[in-house]
Amino acid sequence: MTKGAPAQVNPRWRWLGILVPGLIIAPIGVGLGITLAPLFLTPKAFQALFAWPGLGPATWVSLWSGVLATSLSLAITLVLVAVGWGTRPFRLLTRFLSPLLSIPHAATALGLAFLVAPSGWVARLLSPWATGWTLPPDLMILNDPLAMTLTLGLVLKEIPFLLLMTLAALPQSDASRRLMVTQSLGAGRVQGFCVAVLPAIYRQIRLPVYAVLVYSMTTVDMAMILGPTRPPTLSVQIVVWTAQGTADHRLLATSAALWQLGVVVLALIGWHLAERAGGLWLKSHALRGVHRGTMARWAEGGLAGLASALGVALVAIMSLTFLGLALWSITGQWTFPAALPHSFSLRVWMSGAPSLAEHSAHTLILGLVSAGLSLAMAVIWLALGAGQGRHHRWVGPLIYIPLLVPQVAFLPGLQVFALGLGWAGNMALVTGVHVLFVFPYVFLSFSPSYLAWDDRIARVAASLGATPLRILLTLRLPMLLRPMLTAFAVGFAVSVAQYLPTLLMSGGRVETLTTEAVALSSGGNRRLIGAYALLQMGLPALAFGLALFIPALIFSNRKGMEERHA
Repeated sequence: MTKGAPAQVNPRWRWLGILVPGLIIAPIGVGLGITLAPLFLTPKAFQALFAWPGLGPATWVSLWSGVLATSLSLAITLVLVAVGWGTRPFRLLTRFLSPLLSIPHAATALGLAFLVAPSGWVARLLSPWATGWTLPPDLMILNDPLAMTLTLGLVLKEIPFLLLMTLAALPQSDASRRLMVTQSLGAGRVQGFCVAVLPAIYRQIRLPVYAVLVYSMTTVDMAMILGPTRPPTLSVQIVVWTAQGTADHRLLATSAALWQLGVVVLALIGWHLAERAGGLWLKSHALRGVHRGTMARWAEGGLAGLASALGVALVAIMSLTFLGLALWSITGQWTFPAALPHSFSLRVWMSGAPSLAEHSAHTLILGLVSAGLSLAMAVIWLALGAGQGRHHRWVGPLIYIPLLVPQVAFLPGLQVFALGLGWAGNMALVTGVHVLFVFPYVFLSFSPSYLAWDDRIARVAASLGATPLRILLTLRLPMLLRPMLTAFAVGFAVSVAQYLPTLLMSGGRVETLTTEAVALSSGGNRRLIGAYALLQMGLPALAFGLALFIPALIFSNRKGMEERHA
């Protein structure tokens, strides 16, 4: 099977190849420019920021939680792949990837909060028989000053993403043959993976890792739910200052946005230097030869047990978060320390039905339109040769730009730009901004399948007189229906999860399940929060379910075609 080659597209359509990246870069450039412009007009802008006593702690907790969450997520991902890749338990774990990826960040944070809070499900299951607690303990588990709960939430959410990116990179690194060679030399599975496979795949997942680092340092919705409050993380404080609306507070938010941008850049530089150091260590380790001793075998066995425990823990915790949200949404009375509710009621669902329906409709519209537009842009860009030949070197960094630039650095400026044009609160504007963040995930999900399509089919069709456009529409895309719908589901889930873009670009006028769930998180109505978070999880799960069901239905009489090209 040969990889798809760039289609011979009519030259008059080549401008589309420039338009697609332009639609991504231009809004970010405009937003950054407007956000940072006041700093050059007011030289004393940083004085107020440096006078804020919370700057040091807020900067440190943002840096600490981001780097720690990224390090743990990457380490756990690599351990899972090194030990489990190709085994039956690992294949079972990968079946949970779609459900895990479909859970929005805010829903993960809310479910985790319900699980580990002093009055959460874990404390209830252990009380009073193991803890002696008859009342919720006075422990700062949520919103702890070291952001450990926030870090745990980020790790739970980012492992599935990094695992997906790593699985996509493995076939391109010839991992099977590399492992076979190292094991023939006496190396263990993990040792062979680290020496021969890891350097090859890390080059391909470097940008996803950078995106995880940037997100973890600058997250707003998860930090508002799980993060510290006195002071909050830097990104949350920037949003607070932006929302206050006065000129002084906006200037303070602008200077803080530039400060955070600088911290993120320094973190990325530090991470890159750590990569170089790690690469040199691996090289020296490889040059020292293979270790076949008892300690090496024990280490391999210990890592195998650790990987099994980590995989089970990941699925179990995420499943418990879902069950906890579902239970709270139908709970009547549930006093501490009872492990299960005393009674059940649908009162929250019935009384909140109008609001739930309205916010679900907004979420559906934004998700369907932004995912559809992103998929169309991905198909157009791939059809014009993106990711192939000379385009390959610059396509990767380009599509990651919306994920590598902190949202708080350019979205406030984009909001000012929209206000100046009278677009504030416009559903079309919010959808367009969602596309900025949805498109990279859709492209990354769909491009490997698109490029791996057997191009011999296109050559046969062309020899029969079919045009490139006809080949694309009648052969290539129908055969790639399953990966195309999966990419759409990924984009839909990303749109559902968007909090800050929706909040800032709509000015609070377009309310979605995510914005409402985060707003409710500061209150005490766990039943209503559970209902909103459950819908947040349910809509993306439905999209992934349809992405599996529709191709199975369409290809029910074409099994060979589905197995080969889906």
